[in-house]
Amino acid sequence: MNAPEILLAAAQIAFAAVGAWLTHIDIREHRLPNRIVLPAALVLAALAIAASAADGSADAALRAGAGAALLGGFYLVLRAASGGGLGGGDVKLAVPTGLVLAWDGWHAFVAGGALAFAIGGTWALGLIALRRGSRQTHIAFGPCIVTGALVGMGLA
Repeated sequence: MNAPEILLAAAQIAFAAVGAWLTHIDIREHRLPNRIVLPAALVLAALAIAASAADGSADAALRAGAGAALLGGFYLVLRAASGGGLGGGDVKLAVPTGLVLAWDGWHAFVAGGALAFAIGGTWALGLIALRRGSRQTHIAFGPCIVTGALVGMGLA
C-alpha cells in the first residue's frame, strides 16, 4: 500500500468514526453540530491534499474538492426546494461526504450519494408502514448520509 492509499484509508476510517458519532447525535437530537462536521471536513481536505502531494499529482485533491462542492451544492439546492425539510446540518455533512466519496472515485460518489436517499426513503416508508410516522414526520437524515457513503465506499 502506497502513501496516497494509506491516506485515503485513514480518511475513510476517520469519516466512519465521525459518522458514527454524528449518527448517534442526529438520531437523539435531530442535529449535526458544526463543532464536529466542520473540523472533520478540514481534516479530510488536509488528508486529500497530503495524498496529492505524496502522489505528485493534484488529481486526488481536485476530485475531492469537486465532490465536496457538487454534493454540498446539490444538498443546498434540495434544502431550498424542500422548504426546510432538509436540515442545514445535512447540507454541511454533504461537504465532507462528497469529499471522501469523490476522492475514492466517481463510482463511490454516485453510489454513496444515491444510497443516502434510498436508505432515507426506505426508513421513512418503514415508519409509515408501521404507523410510527406520516409524510410529515421528520427523520434524522444524517445517518442515511453516513450509511450511504460507507456502503458506496465499500462498493467502489
